[in-house]
Amino acid sequence: MTSVYDFVMVDAGAGRGPGMDLLFQRKIDRIVGSLLCAGFSLFARNSVPRRKPLPQKILVILLSEMGSLVLACPMFEKIRKTYGTASIFVLAFERNREVVELLELVPSDHLLTVSDVSFGRFLTDSLRVVRKMRRIGIDTVIDCELFSRVSSIFSFLSGAVIRSGFYRFTQEGLYRGSFINRPVLYNPYRHISAQFVSLVRAIESGGRPPVKERPDGREFRAPRIRLSRSDMAAFQKRFAVDFPGVSGKKLVLLYPGGGLLPIRAWPAEKYSAVVHALAGRGYAVGIIGMGNDRPLARAILSGAPEEACVDLTGYTRTVKELLMLFHRAALLITNDGGPG
Repeated sequence: MTSVYDFVMVDAGAGRGPGMDLLFQRKIDRIVGSLLCAGFSLFARNSVPRRKPLPQKILVILLSEMGSLVLACPMFEKIRKTYGTASIFVLAFERNREVVELLELVPSDHLLTVSDVSFGRFLTDSLRVVRKMRRIGIDTVIDCELFSRVSSIFSFLSGAVIRSGFYRFTQEGLYRGSFINRPVLYNPYRHISAQFVSLVRAIESGGRPPVKERPDGREFRAPRIRLSRSDMAAFQKRFAVDFPGVSGKKLVLLYPGGGLLPIRAWPAEKYSAVVHALAGRGYAVGIIGMGNDRPLARAILSGAPEEACVDLTGYTRTVKELLMLFHRAALLITNDGGPG
């Protein structure tokens, strides 16, 4: 038996380990990435004949953002509807493997991953992935990344004839090479899920940029995942044993961390006021987040009833466990962001 659950795009406390420093990643991407993109552009053909066999092996590159994997679900539906016989593969960071599997985007043996734990590990994994892409015989790549050059480099090295991706044209933005032969203009006025679908439409596009087509008017709907009742029961039992003071109360979860963008975080004193107000009305309150959010959680919970107000930072070890914790809660209050 399973429980169907709406996927929530928050990864607070989902057991992620440390990765490469973000500033270091950006520096490598800016310096090395720009040089590689320029070099590859010298050897790439910027145009592809319009009449080509239909794609048979499609690679979707969604490396870094967990939320983008969720928002790309309509794109995967479009691929299956348009190219029903094609095999679909995904390239993502290893830390996002669980999300791809929970969403059931592709079979597990069609998921290619690279680690971002260290630069050396990333290079080793990249070489392995490039060799595997060549062996598979990828003929079409859909590069969904906006703010990095590494994905466009993977797109070129895959050997695919058709490379669909976002391109800046005359706008400001990253230089990602001129080898994206199915370029799509990023439109900040359209939902990103619709723009991912435009990347699929671009595969057989002619001269008109797909982004200028009239939107079909359909709204994005969050995908639903299946959680087994046995897993749910085991987690709820563990939670009840670990936090007996929460038993019998409605639980409100708070994620006060700012993640990669601390400026998005609501002030800690505001969260503290919310905790005290909720506790005064009989609610149980849990602070979620990564392990390094514990000092913030302790500060927010200071002076609150200890039994009913609990520190859950680092408690969930996987995204699946985090979703099961959400299932136990009546309300989630969160900043617009997640841990890096």
